[in-house]
Amino acid sequence: MADSAGIQQGSPAIGASGLVPAAPGAGGTEGSGAAGGSARIAVKKAQLRSSPRPKKLEKLGVYSSCKAEGACKCNGWKSQNPPPTPPRTDQQSSTVNLQEPCRSCSHTLGDHVTHLENVSEEEMNRLLGIVLDVEYLYTCVHKEEDADTKQVYFSLFKLLRKSILQMGKPTLEAQESPPFEKPSIEQGVNNFVQYKFSHLPSKERQTIMELAKMFLNQINYWQLETPSQRRQRVPNDDAAGYKANYTRWLCYCNVPQFCDSLPRYETTQIFGRTLLRSVFTVMRKQLLEQARQEKDKLPPEKRTLILTHFPKFLSMLEEEVYSHSSPIWSHDFLAGAPAGQIPIHTGNTHPHSLNRNTHPQRHTLQAVGEKRKPSEPLPYEENKRPRVVGDIPMELINEVMATITDPAAIPETSLLSAHSARDEAARLEERRGVIEFHVIGNSLNQKPNKRILMWLVGLQNVFSHQLPRMPKEYITRLVFDPKHKTLSLIKDGRVIGGICFRMFPSQGFTEIVFCAVTSNEQVKGYGTHLMNHLKEYHIKHEILNFLTYADEYAIGYFKKQGFSKDIKVPKAKYVGYIKDYEGATLMGCELNPSIPYTEFSVIIKKQKEIIKKLIERKQAQIRKVYPGLSCFKEGVRQIPIESIPGIRRLLTVLTLQKEMKDPDQLYSTLKTILQHVKSHPNGWPFMEPVKKTEAPGYYQVIRFPMDLKTMSERLKSRYYTTRKLFMADMQRIFTNCREYNPPESEYYKCANLLEKFFYTKIKEAGLIEK
Repeated sequence: MADSAGIQQGSPAIGASGLVPAAPGAGGTEGSGAAGGSARIAVKKAQLRSSPRPKKLEKLGVYSSCKAEGACKCNGWKSQNPPPTPPRTDQQSSTVNLQEPCRSCSHTLGDHVTHLENVSEEEMNRLLGIVLDVEYLYTCVHKEEDADTKQVYFSLFKLLRKSILQMGKPTLEAQESPPFEKPSIEQGVNNFVQYKFSHLPSKERQTIMELAKMFLNQINYWQLETPSQRRQRVPNDDAAGYKANYTRWLCYCNVPQFCDSLPRYETTQIFGRTLLRSVFTVMRKQLLEQARQEKDKLPPEKRTLILTHFPKFLSMLEEEVYSHSSPIWSHDFLAGAPAGQIPIHTGNTHPHSLNRNTHPQRHTLQAVGEKRKPSEPLPYEENKRPRVVGDIPMELINEVMATITDPAAIPETSLLSAHSARDEAARLEERRGVIEFHVIGNSLNQKPNKRILMWLVGLQNVFSHQLPRMPKEYITRLVFDPKHKTLSLIKDGRVIGGICFRMFPSQGFTEIVFCAVTSNEQVKGYGTHLMNHLKEYHIKHEILNFLTYADEYAIGYFKKQGFSKDIKVPKAKYVGYIKDYEGATLMGCELNPSIPYTEFSVIIKKQKEIIKKLIERKQAQIRKVYPGLSCFKEGVRQIPIESIPGIRRLLTVLTLQKEMKDPDQLYSTLKTILQHVKSHPNGWPFMEPVKKTEAPGYYQVIRFPMDLKTMSERLKSRYYTTRKLFMADMQRIFTNCREYNPPESEYYKCANLLEKFFYTKIKEAGLIEK
């Protein structure tokens, strides 16, 4: 963006020295960075919101329209276009009085705020936040020298003024809304990591992911050069297209960093390849130059990462950015990564979450792969998280995990155990690069790719050989039909299996047409791994239901993959779409987007091993032999029974046994307590799961959400076999609320009051000592 310092070719928002982007119109001077600018505005807003109500009305009065009789058309002092000099808002606000006459009409300023008399404090604070954003943009318009940038500031200024007058929420009126291009930059880089590095061992792949995260963070805080600057540097470029993206970037990414009344998005999540191409060359050059200049400031362990690996990473990515045939920008991209989709996220799409003030974080090149400093705690750090009743200490979990993953404890072997998962052999072969998975299909719009055509012919041969009852002409027609796609399994450059399917996004399901693996490659887990890759591909495309007609020989296979005759898709959705087959059974499968299917069996196996180790340790503690009592030799005649070592543990075991022997009584007691909690006046915030639309960043902060509706469902299904399980879930609700919301919020106070009430009821029921 243009400023008095004159940024010539875009600027790195961050770097090894911890630089941050200049605030809009701030001129790039010292102390005018993103963190400083947004922090100052946040402090001003906090001070204003804590002011007495008359003071708030005075502030809003100068921006509100007159409500006096006589059809006064005054829209407040600031209704006109910004005058040549910016206002001195602090001096103005100190002299304002509701009894004074308005400077634009003859009525008192109090006539401008009569509509706010019955407005809640929350709504008034929201309007005051917009007022301060208006004043900030007011200043930006005067300080900005670039005509294009000034025009955007002025448009946003008028939008926020209109929101105050109408008491509405600012909504940007545009022909398009985010995202502006798919796949996004973040998704493209994600695909790039899978496409080029999925074959690497986990440790090396983790290094690549760190580099990708660093690169994405750089883009999110990168200052774009203005359209006029770009025209001087690249005269033959698409000026209109760049100007449109620059305007979008200002409105949705840059200005909302400082004016939080506007919704803010990450650059990497709403822009795609077009914007990346316009900044990549200059950005790559400046980042590497900056890293070389400040190499002495980098920690030794990060110097190699940034000076050696980062340049190579950027060079490889540059080829994919400017290549016309790169597969990473395809909507149908699916690489054979061992973990499927590698999540490289750079932040929340909309950071202004419910009751949580967030500010742009300062990332530096030194920070890649390092732990956050004590002054910048992660919201989900385990050692900062309050303990919840029933939690297993993380120290114990880490200790057990170390024994499970320790190569000395579990020696490497090329042989699989008898209890290995069905897809484990296939997964190992994929990691070694023996097999690959690709989603392919015929196209009538693009020039045929020879390799893809050869694979399609191979798939036609595999399906024809393995499905002898199916006419070959029918198989050929569907495999080469542009509306059908096939997830192909490639080994040594030839097709050995695949799943042919047709997606119906508007109906919310996909039809699986053919599924087969060549006979000499069966019983190796390829079929299960094929289906798992297909599931992750559809989760990526937001289709969560499979339908298929299975013959008598395939029913067993589909049952093992999670299919059943209980169809979740409404009949009206698939009748007339899916192909019918005589003598076959219609089966369906519902996908869970939270499950990483290609690694699911590994996760379950590790969880089982962890639980097994924890049980072994607990049993060792229970079987502990205590020494005999020696106090009686010293003349003691009697002692309290609970002081005898091991008795308290025995009493706990007996209590648990009693609960398990009489589950109906426990169920009845817990049901009564839960009903009391749900009926409590402070229980309203916790009735249902938190909606992502209301708090977009909630599930990044809270890893184990819980609510009263979920608890009711668990109680109904007899999940709570002991009181401790019930108490742990209830405590989780209160802990999550306090973890996410600030202490002064209404939700925080509700959690404290409801928690006190809950433990009162628990004591009354005799479930814990009074």
